[in-house]
Amino acid sequence: MSDTRTGTPPANVPPASADAEVLGRLSVLDRFLPVWIGVAMAVGLLLGRLLPGVADALDAAKIDTVSVPIAIGLLIMMYPPLAKVRYGELGAIASDRRLLGASLVLNWLIGPALMFTLAWLLLPDLPEFRTGLIIVGLARCIAMVLIWNDLACGDRDAAAFLVAINSVFQIVAYSVLGWFYLSVLPGWLGLEQQALDVGLWEIAKAVLVFLGIPLLAGVASRVLGERARGREWYEQTFLPRISPWALYGLLATVVMLFALQGEAITSRPFDVVRIALPLLAYFAIMFGLSFALGLRLGLGYERNATLSFTAAGNNFELAIAVAIGVFGATSGQALAGVVGPLIEVPVLVGLVYVALWARRRFYPAADGGTR
Repeated sequence: MSDTRTGTPPANVPPASADAEVLGRLSVLDRFLPVWIGVAMAVGLLLGRLLPGVADALDAAKIDTVSVPIAIGLLIMMYPPLAKVRYGELGAIASDRRLLGASLVLNWLIGPALMFTLAWLLLPDLPEFRTGLIIVGLARCIAMVLIWNDLACGDRDAAAFLVAINSVFQIVAYSVLGWFYLSVLPGWLGLEQQALDVGLWEIAKAVLVFLGIPLLAGVASRVLGERARGREWYEQTFLPRISPWALYGLLATVVMLFALQGEAITSRPFDVVRIALPLLAYFAIMFGLSFALGLRLGLGYERNATLSFTAAGNNFELAIAVAIGVFGATSGQALAGVVGPLIEVPVLVGLVYVALWARRRFYPAADGGTR
């Protein structure tokens, strides 16, 4: 990731040349991220398939329903992006009604409705997988989106704000939306109904663990670091030192997630393909629709990229936890939840490159995220 704050070039630098300059400053880890993620996925699948004891050990290491190893990987992954946020500037982002309104509509109206539609259209004969995908569609992203947004040179302050808003809505609305999309709406349409019995505390717990802890750590780092050594030291010395840990945490999390379901995924490849098709359509449609809406609203590139990634990503940690808690670890719903990151991780890495191409195509002046 670029050491600059935004990664966007000055107005007098041609976008293509600026992108080449940014690429030249990337570490080997950043530059070949898709390769490392592919390797991490393969390692996880092989571990889960060849060494079942690894998956059993990861599944057993829990506090309540939270997997401790996965939680540690996610916390390491999320801390650096949240430590980079300039929290004192979030007020200006909150006043951007275009960004906030578009995000709420995309995340809480269009996203769940789209996943419901795709699940029923493409999986009409597979009720367990269909329910699992609807559960994934209801869980809006609060974790990995910070990584994708940073790699695409999005507005990290805006990303932190939208993630916080999604977290609040998730606690309040997830159970209600689950009841609506699995029971009420199918009943209205004459389709098969399904109950989702999950309490607010289960959702709040996942949000508090996966967002609350790294958020508090990020705020504390920013406040204490600037107070002790100043902003220049904090942003030019401290942040570059901790930045690689975000990707280390991401890769470790990918390995563990795929190790947990390695046997199920490799032994049921056709099922994985069936689940993957609506997911691929969902990510492509949500990202494209969000970016087009951002262009229509006149958002600058940085905030448009942030809007698009926060709308396209999903909180698979919560979706998997809900699917396992309600339907069981060996259920088709749980398998659909695990296939979520199997598809989401490589697709959103690809969308990072799509976003950077879109910057050159639709933001030729490289406006630095005009608000």
